[in-house]
Amino acid sequence: MGERRIGVDVGGTFTDVTLSLGGELVTAKVPSTEDQSEGVMAGIEKACEEAGIDPETLTEFSHAMTVSVNALLEEDGAETALVTTEGFRDVLEIGRQDRPSLYDLDAEKPTPLVPRRRRYEVSERTTTEGVERPVDDDEVRAIAAEIREADVEAVAVSLLHAYAHPENEERVAEALREELDVPVSASHEVLAEFREYERTSTTAVDAYVRPAIDRYVSHLTERARENGVPQPRIMQANGGITDADTVRRNAVTTVLSGPAAGVVGASAMAGDDGDDREDGDPEDDDGDRSAGDGDHLAGLVTFDMGGTSSDVSLVRDGEAERTTEGVINDRPIKTPMVDIETVGAGGGSIAWVDAGGALRIGPRSAGAEPGPACYGKGGTEPTVTDANLVLGYIGSSTSLGGEMSLDAQAAHDVLADLADEAGMDSALEAARGVYRVANANMTRAIRSVTVERGYDPRKFGLVAFGGAGPMHAISIADGLDIDRVVIPRASGVLSAYGLLAADEKRDAVRTYQRSLSDLDPDDVDAVYEELSEELLSEVSDRERADVTHAADLRYGGQSFELTVDVDRPFDADEARERFAAAHESAYGYRAEEPVELVNCRVTTTVPRSAPSIAYDSDGDANKGAREAAFADGVHETPVYERSRLAPGETLAGPAIVEGDESTIVVPPAWDVQVREDGALIAEVDEQ
Repeated sequence: MGERRIGVDVGGTFTDVTLSLGGELVTAKVPSTEDQSEGVMAGIEKACEEAGIDPETLTEFSHAMTVSVNALLEEDGAETALVTTEGFRDVLEIGRQDRPSLYDLDAEKPTPLVPRRRRYEVSERTTTEGVERPVDDDEVRAIAAEIREADVEAVAVSLLHAYAHPENEERVAEALREELDVPVSASHEVLAEFREYERTSTTAVDAYVRPAIDRYVSHLTERARENGVPQPRIMQANGGITDADTVRRNAVTTVLSGPAAGVVGASAMAGDDGDDREDGDPEDDDGDRSAGDGDHLAGLVTFDMGGTSSDVSLVRDGEAERTTEGVINDRPIKTPMVDIETVGAGGGSIAWVDAGGALRIGPRSAGAEPGPACYGKGGTEPTVTDANLVLGYIGSSTSLGGEMSLDAQAAHDVLADLADEAGMDSALEAARGVYRVANANMTRAIRSVTVERGYDPRKFGLVAFGGAGPMHAISIADGLDIDRVVIPRASGVLSAYGLLAADEKRDAVRTYQRSLSDLDPDDVDAVYEELSEELLSEVSDRERADVTHAADLRYGGQSFELTVDVDRPFDADEARERFAAAHESAYGYRAEEPVELVNCRVTTTVPRSAPSIAYDSDGDANKGAREAAFADGVHETPVYERSRLAPGETLAGPAIVEGDESTIVVPPAWDVQVREDGALIAEVDEQ
């Protein structure tokens, strides 16, 4: 029978499914549901039905979800309590002194996830040298009684310097777990890293989303069991898969589950840096639309536009850029994650006119219910999808996901209303405006991960995916002077494919602050060894696990670190040189200052191979033509069926290529060629 692997990614509007069996790739897209597990099971059933197999014959089920990020964005997580060291009750509220809007006199800090009345202090004291005042067990039991009376659903424990000496925190967490029937998140288990505010915030986030994650994963696991489907493996923010029990214990690691899967899928599907130019045929590097030095691109910009938001990231040297900290809804979270920039511009993003008469897009979204007006489910506000329909990019007879029919008149009506409000002449003019503003929002996100970090976007290829991404990608690339866009097969469900391509991955960190000139390498190696053993004890296949080591380093006096790979046994001189090179690359200079080791990091990876998918075209791809509006006017534009395009075939823009999950819009002056694996490669027509 062979492997039958299925991946399911839940988005704000649609739930995407990919099924790999015997070199064949079956895809499905169903509306997301309030109870996400219902949509997941519906998607599995649909994909299996199309493939002609029984769900009980599946060999693997991987899953990405939005439960934790939704809880943070909608602020409907668990009623959480915080137990902390005496005198540090208000760390969550004080935060940092930096202000995101420096000159905004009315700026307000976000409401803490844990209100002050549910923050409890323990009269203990731990320093970086060790425990000075042990925990009083009677005091902890008294606090537990107060928490029980407060009807709390989760507890976060973050004691001073528990990252260095967790003994007191271990006693508090153990006592609370004995006394209370709620999950307890302890900072030394969630983030054994210094900086009190970030450690406390991350632990509070873990506790805040943990009950929702536990309920959802338990419910999904039970549904899978009832349907004979394998137990789910969950995508984490770090771009790796792990088992369901692990994410129950470390709920914060799921915050960017779906977007991380998309980046993994884009990297796997795009091929070697998305560049298949022949050797010896380099692009001119004359400052014009250059793809980079020599024969190859510098990397890829991944662009995932779904129903609610757009996510962009960088892939360099075949690896997604990672970070160890992020911010979601103004809450700092320190956990290893794929470095993703998100903007509230998706197919369902609502267009509106602000008080100054300017056209704006998002961040509010029509979601799956009622959805855009053209869905015919009661939506009454104009969205990006409605604009694409009025522009002719989506046909009035197009059926999204192969099933959902569209109401072109409803889209025209809401865009006409928007035109009246914005002082425009027609629904078409309003649709053009919506398309341009949405593209401008997404262009800013791409510039934030390229130009603002010292990278020239012209030296990168753009990989477009998501249900709406290929409709906007080439126009966005054109504005950034990017001359190569890759639209992989199954681009509308690529995050679901990424679940099949992702490795099993786990991370651990521990603060170990020493000057490189003073530390004992054997002591550093002992820290790395302990962290490695901790992770290896949890992996599915210890013999196949690859262990990598990294260090957070900084010059003396700096308040930020750079992460560099290190070898074992630890070599301080080598670490210093790697840090200096990384600092010079990031900031343009090296300094003659002592270098400090701050954190030791370990990652274990059990590699998994991406499924090999064959591509066969079938029949005549030409579906006719329709009028579509581009920047230079309205064109009678040929329409093609993507699944019927033959490898090697070239299409000249303007053109529209339709598939079940997404539509590709090719503007004038661009050509698209079909790669052997079915990916579409769009490039500027140099003629």
